[in-house]
Amino acid sequence: MKYPLLIDRKFRLPRVWSNAELRKFAHLFEGDIVNVSAWQDADKEGHTYKSYFTKSASYTITNYKSDARGFQGSDGEIFLDLTAPLPSELEGRFDVVFNHTCLEHIFEVEKAFENLCRMSSDIVITVVPFLQQMHTDYGDFWRFTPTAIQKLFAKNGMEVLYSSFNSDVSASVYIFTVATRNRSKWQREINNLTPSGDVITFEKPVMPDFYDPMVGSNAIFNPGDYIKALSLRIKALFKRNHTK
Repeated sequence: MKYPLLIDRKFRLPRVWSNAELRKFAHLFEGDIVNVSAWQDADKEGHTYKSYFTKSASYTITNYKSDARGFQGSDGEIFLDLTAPLPSELEGRFDVVFNHTCLEHIFEVEKAFENLCRMSSDIVITVVPFLQQMHTDYGDFWRFTPTAIQKLFAKNGMEVLYSSFNSDVSASVYIFTVATRNRSKWQREINNLTPSGDVITFEKPVMPDFYDPMVGSNAIFNPGDYIKALSLRIKALFKRNHTK
């Protein structure tokens, strides 16, 4: 079984999935790593995200408001407002910038995204929700598509290497993306784009209906159309077998 039978499908399942995606690549990255708006750096599976980046030379976390799961006051922690002008000392300061489910809580999302990219000399990794119920009392403003994330990276001079999303039935959907300033350095190890360079937006349908199986199609259970589509396929198969 991929996940425990009774796993919380609204918040925990996509978190476990995105952690598994990060584990595929985190060990490849060296140098200075930062987890932006990291809160306590917890992966919610009993580990820290710092432990994922096994080749890092340094690991830093940033946070914002303490009343929004933010600034902890821990050693080496940086106070950072992603909606403000980026401090000059953080320009290109890190080799890898990681940001998990933060951007949906920032109304000035384009400025925040710009700052994430400006902090990195090479790699930015984002995890954002495509489909999830509204949550928190400190602001929940946005949901994203894979193509929106690709365009945001392009707008900030970066290219997407890898983009994925979980395809679970009746569950929240996260989008995991790795982007770079140096495609030639990474494209052999990290690359799942289409031949034309686009991010993947289709998924394998668990319960096919009459609609294109694009991002989120499995998350929205559509029993009526699934039964109709299945019935038509059975009728077509029956007709084919009796006309031979």
